[in-house]
Amino acid sequence: MPENSILGVFAKSPIKPLEKHIRVVTKCANQLIPFFESCAQNDWDEAAEVRKVISAIEHEADDLKRKLRLELPGGLFMPVDRADILELVTQQDKIANRAKDIAGRVLGRKLKLPEELQTNFSKYLRRCLEATEKAADAINELDDLLETGFRGREIQLVEKMISQLDAIEDDTDSMQVALRGDLLNIESELNPVDVMFLYQIIEWVGELADLSERVGARLEIMLAR
Repeated sequence: MPENSILGVFAKSPIKPLEKHIRVVTKCANQLIPFFESCAQNDWDEAAEVRKVISAIEHEADDLKRKLRLELPGGLFMPVDRADILELVTQQDKIANRAKDIAGRVLGRKLKLPEELQTNFSKYLRRCLEATEKAADAINELDDLLETGFRGREIQLVEKMISQLDAIEDDTDSMQVALRGDLLNIESELNPVDVMFLYQIIEWVGELADLSERVGARLEIMLAR
């Protein structure tokens, strides 16, 4: 095989595209903070603008996912298992998709959170987004993991991140239960249809943490092989 062909096989490592994808996904999800701030102020024009940003970043993530899948080599020189990479990028992409769903549903109904819930919801949202950030931190260690042969201090660092990610996801589960209870206490004062959608939005925000935990779990499986 010519030398340039061999170099071409090794040059197509999927790690950099995977890391770029998770950074874009995290950027997309983080836009939910200014989005919900606009909603709380009844500034639906601004909320619509932020939703456009979320949609554009989600499309960028989709394009990166598609490109990674198309260019992912299938030969013997892959540094990690091809199936693991495909599953990781799929789980990562679901985070951006869910962020777009949340913004679309809230904006479509001009669904404002009751004032009684806004403080705790904001804490809940930010905690869920901490999970996406932690998942991104773990994925961004993959290059260093490859250099160390998936052992030593680097793998201990990633395992610690995955453990922290699990703890954050547990926190968000508890916060979601509390928010549901707060909503239950006031739901008789609200539009019944809005109540139904509020429960859904609380659940969907929680899925940001759940999906991030799945990214960590998939990474953990990859490290164990």
